[in-house]
Amino acid sequence: MDEQRPLVSVIIPNYNYARTLDLCLSALERQDYPHIEVIVVDDRSTDDSVEIAHRHGVRVLVTDTNIGAPAARNLGVEHARGEVLFFLDSDVALTPDTVGNAVALLTSDPTLGVVCGTYEPEPLIPDSRVERYRSLQLHYWISGDAGDITTIYSAIFAMWTRVFHEIGPLNPALRHSENADYGHRITQRYRIVLDTAIRGAHDHDDKLSVVLSKFFHRARLHIPLYLRRPDFNGGPTNSSRGWGSLAALFAVVTLALPVLFGPLWLLVPLVLLAGSIASDLGMYRFVWGYAGAAFTVYFTAIHFLVNVTVALAVFVGAAQCVLSSKFRNTYDMPEASAPAMGA
Repeated sequence: MDEQRPLVSVIIPNYNYARTLDLCLSALERQDYPHIEVIVVDDRSTDDSVEIAHRHGVRVLVTDTNIGAPAARNLGVEHARGEVLFFLDSDVALTPDTVGNAVALLTSDPTLGVVCGTYEPEPLIPDSRVERYRSLQLHYWISGDAGDITTIYSAIFAMWTRVFHEIGPLNPALRHSENADYGHRITQRYRIVLDTAIRGAHDHDDKLSVVLSKFFHRARLHIPLYLRRPDFNGGPTNSSRGWGSLAALFAVVTLALPVLFGPLWLLVPLVLLAGSIASDLGMYRFVWGYAGAAFTVYFTAIHFLVNVTVALAVFVGAAQCVLSSKFRNTYDMPEASAPAMGA
């Protein structure tokens, strides 16, 4: 029976994640699915990532130059032998049944092109309150999307190798938004499903500046695709969170009103703040029940900054769409081939 189950090629792009790579590979060794090959594509790390990968006895490919995660994933596919591709980031440690659950889902429904996973509520290596914020926020948002989706979550997803070759490789030019592009391309022919049985602990960013920067750039880069396809996951037509971000931004802008016209006008930013919180009230309830009242206050403050950042990114992205045809056509860019692999 086991011999009839497909070989799964787990492809792990890695750049300077020695800190988590050992945990990632150790978790793969504990998988209850028997037919796995592991390929680590090291993207010219300057730490001891390659040595760690070799210690685990996995296949290691080293790129000649730093090519980015999408191109590294494509390179891994070129050397994969499996019927199923499982793409995994090197800062994620899977639960023991995840690979088997992914294979079971793919084999159960021929309409499925991709199955995606979610994150555990606690980070892989807890370092700061900001990291705990990000872990709870992503766990709630991603798990809440369980079912059919239109994007991929590139840190944890699996697909048939034949589907990858039919759709084509990930676009290496889109280092920050390849998930949106690839999801859009896949859903022209197949379904994408997110299932919470596919999951792992993720080592999230632990600095607020990094978290806000990623929110800004990802939101900005998604605008051309949202304008083209408003039903896309996270797009303006299928989520109240966009309105929550706008309410947060205008809560800041309208703080000038009580200064200009008197204290009664303070009601305007307060109402906007309340509206921003109400747009994702379920998330705050979840955090309250999971982490307690004190952390929820901190979580709310950080998420307010995130909402303001996302709203600013939307306006910047919209302006770029108006002013730049290159930006408007971001997702029409031809795919570049990956540089050759080093020895």
